[in-house]
Amino acid sequence: MAKPDYTYLSSRLKLLAHPERLRILDAIRRDAECVCHLEALLDKPQPYVSQQLKVLRDAGIIADEKQGQNVFYRLTDTEIRGWLEAILGPLGGSLPEMTRLKQEILCPCPKCNPE
Repeated sequence: MAKPDYTYLSSRLKLLAHPERLRILDAIRRDAECVCHLEALLDKPQPYVSQQLKVLRDAGIIADEKQGQNVFYRLTDTEIRGWLEAILGPLGGSLPEMTRLKQEILCPCPKCNPE
C-alpha cells in the first residue's frame, strides 16, 4: 500500500474546512447554481461569494459554465463528491434551503426564468 500524501490530503481538507465553501459545495453537488442563488444561500455579497468560488475553481474542484450573462458552477471533482457524501450524507434531492430561496429572490438566470 502506498504511503498517503499528507500534504495533498491536508490541502484538500482545508478547502472543505471552511463553512461557507462547504455550504457552496453542498448546494452545487446537487445541481449547478448561479452566483445569485449562492449569494442568497450564504447571505453574503457577490464579491465574497466569487472569492470562495475562485478558491474552489483554482483547486480544480468546481467548474463554471456561462449561459448568456449568467455563470453556473458545478462540482466536477469525483473524489470531493465522495468525501461530501461521507461528511454530509447522501443526496436526497434539492437542498431544501436553496429551493425556498429561489422562490424568494428575483433572479434573472435561465433556471429561474426559462423564457
